[in-house]
Amino acid sequence: MSHADEPFAKVSPVSPRRWVIPLGISAVVGLVLGGGGLLLHRAEAGVNKAALADEPKGVTVVLAKEATFRPTRRYVGTLEPWQSARVGPQLASGFVDTVLVRPGAIVKRGDVLATLDCRNASMGNQAVAAQARALEARQKAATREASRLGELLEGGYVAPNEVEQKLAANAANEAQIQALLAQAAGKSLEVSDCVLRAPFDGEVATRLADPGAFLRPGTAIVYLVDRSIVRLAADVPEIDLGAVAPKSTVKIKLLATGVETAGEVARRAPAADPGTRTVHFEVDLPNEKRDLPVGTTAEIRVDVGELSPATEIPLASAKVKGTSATVFVVEDSVAKQVVVRVLGERGGSLFVERKLAPGTSVVTQGRSLLASGDHVSARVEETKP
Repeated sequence: MSHADEPFAKVSPVSPRRWVIPLGISAVVGLVLGGGGLLLHRAEAGVNKAALADEPKGVTVVLAKEATFRPTRRYVGTLEPWQSARVGPQLASGFVDTVLVRPGAIVKRGDVLATLDCRNASMGNQAVAAQARALEARQKAATREASRLGELLEGGYVAPNEVEQKLAANAANEAQIQALLAQAAGKSLEVSDCVLRAPFDGEVATRLADPGAFLRPGTAIVYLVDRSIVRLAADVPEIDLGAVAPKSTVKIKLLATGVETAGEVARRAPAADPGTRTVHFEVDLPNEKRDLPVGTTAEIRVDVGELSPATEIPLASAKVKGTSATVFVVEDSVAKQVVVRVLGERGGSLFVERKLAPGTSVVTQGRSLLASGDHVSARVEETKP
């Protein structure tokens, strides 16, 4: 049988389930693509497409103040007593017998401060005095004998040579007596040196020896000071010689008591120290109440030059190099770098020339990140008057 004679094959219809799967896959793919698009849009919407350099920089500014400035010099001086003495033996040596004062004691001139055990010097003084008395007696006898020989010489009973020898021996005894008297005076000074007295009215600052200590000449027992007037002494460089002329007014701060006062230069050395090239000057401070301690330090400020107009800004707002200061000012929300001449500084303030006008906004915080021409967002900081 030929193919043409075969009957047509029976074709079965397509099942509806075969279309569900492609439709489901298409729906899932559409949802994924739609969700991804939404996420991509959200991500792109959160990105800042503007350059950071174009954003204004946040800074803090203060307003420059109108002020005046006078250059000052600052020195450190020492409060010294009007007069002082280290009291001790200068001729005698011996053991300390008594010390009658302690630090803080007020003494008058001539008061006994201490005594030494000087029995050796006393006995030596007595021995010399005894020798002098013996020679004086011998001298008197020799003088009378020479007088008698002179009478016999007139009658021709003695030789002139014998009389001359007696006169020479008499002169030698007289010289020896004078030497012993001088030696006795020296011993007497040694005995007097064993009693140490106050050379002036003052106060005992330091007690340097106690009873039983052995002292030699030049060793001090007590340190005595007179602070009825206190001398504030300091040294200045030679270039500041004119700033400390006599009668110049100075401002003083006593570091020991915190008291601030004023005074005048009482005296100035006529020559500079050859080693340090500094000039010594002193200021007298009355101290009737004796409330200024000597040996302490004080700050001395001297005004020099003329009072000149200035602009005051915080020291932290400028970069100082030599006599120039670099600051950033804000004009129309734009930072501008300005260089001005420095007149001086005091405390936490910097005084510059009026090229920087009072009222100008000066950057204090954030200036290290600025460049001239940057756009800024300024916040004004309130300053204390």
